[in-house]
Amino acid sequence: MHEDHGPGRKASISREDLLAAALKLIGPHRSVSTLSLREVAREAGIAPNSFYRQFRDMDELAVALIDLAGRSLRKIIGEARHRAASSDRSIVRGSIEAFIEQLRADDKLLHVLLREGTVGSDAFKQAVDRELNFFEEELRVDLVRLAQRDNAKLHQPALVSKAITRLVFAVGATAMDLPTEKDAELIDQLSDMVRMIITGSRTIAMQGTAAQA
Repeated sequence: MHEDHGPGRKASISREDLLAAALKLIGPHRSVSTLSLREVAREAGIAPNSFYRQFRDMDELAVALIDLAGRSLRKIIGEARHRAASSDRSIVRGSIEAFIEQLRADDKLLHVLLREGTVGSDAFKQAVDRELNFFEEELRVDLVRLAQRDNAKLHQPALVSKAITRLVFAVGATAMDLPTEKDAELIDQLSDMVRMIITGSRTIAMQGTAAQA
């Protein structure tokens, strides 16, 4: 007995197709956690039963989407930092510009990270937290490298990278619903706040070194 795919329904579909269908349904007032399996299946053009060939349930799809969003953003931010490091541009500003640019991207991947960390299930929040930890570790390595380049030290670099990451994501979550005309001001403010955190950490480290001398 074969499955009736119905008019306009696809006989087979990939995980990527289902993830793309879920992304199309996400909007300013809709997070992944509000989507139903039937909605995603309908958007993808398959029968609901075909969904289970790729994912156990909507929770598994949402976690896969969060992981995809994290990998995509880390790649984009990493490329921005690399470009800035090979030029005279500020690495801080270049990274924040890339973050805001991705915030406005049509694929809405960053929206998944920003929304699911606050409104999703425990599994979603844990997945978002895992992605944030990846960002924090990569940023920690970069901050230490930049400090060494400037003959400086950082006080608790892991805590510095956590403060910066959480700050940028918190501001990004509120910026999703702001008009794009605010982006330039937002980039300026975020750049200044991140520099304040880095400068404060370097100053504390320098004071500690002086006290030990």
